[in-house]
Amino acid sequence: MNMLAGKLEAILFAVAKPVGFAELAKALDASVEAVRKAAAELSTLRNTPESGVHVMDHAGKISLVTNPVHEDILRRFVKEDLSSPLTRPSLETLTVIAYRGPITKPEIEQIRGVNCSLILRNLLMRDMIIEEMDEEKLQPSYQVSEAFLCHMGVVRVEDLPSYDAFAHHEEIDRLLADVPTQEV
Repeated sequence: MNMLAGKLEAILFAVAKPVGFAELAKALDASVEAVRKAAAELSTLRNTPESGVHVMDHAGKISLVTNPVHEDILRRFVKEDLSSPLTRPSLETLTVIAYRGPITKPEIEQIRGVNCSLILRNLLMRDMIIEEMDEEKLQPSYQVSEAFLCHMGVVRVEDLPSYDAFAHHEEIDRLLADVPTQEV
């Protein structure tokens, strides 16, 4: 595998969502055509019956997905995973979203100090949060779902314990002021 294909694979693994070729080309400092060739190489390498992951190219975006032949084992594993209690990092992330949402991934990571990609995916799969595009910030933002509110026994986030103290905390406001804005 060439270096560009390896970098492409790393990005697709880390973001865990479909990404457009133009966005990838910019991130990889390469042409769209070079990224398409790297994606084709990665597809040839990964899209085999014995591979656990495949490269999906759909609607001008590519992503890493699980190999469909492993559907049964994944369904059993995900069912167990989704029925297990939330981890401490998941609870922390969910708390940030509940008290500061709608909030973007970079803002969550600024507050928590760690990458939250997999945690956000897990919370989305559990229907604890929803993702919507923030047109002003040009990136997805997250807020708690109706299912989360029902689980907590409240009808709005403002009814959460100590909401005002955490939703308007000076130190968190200062941290969020340091988050760089999305480039257009």
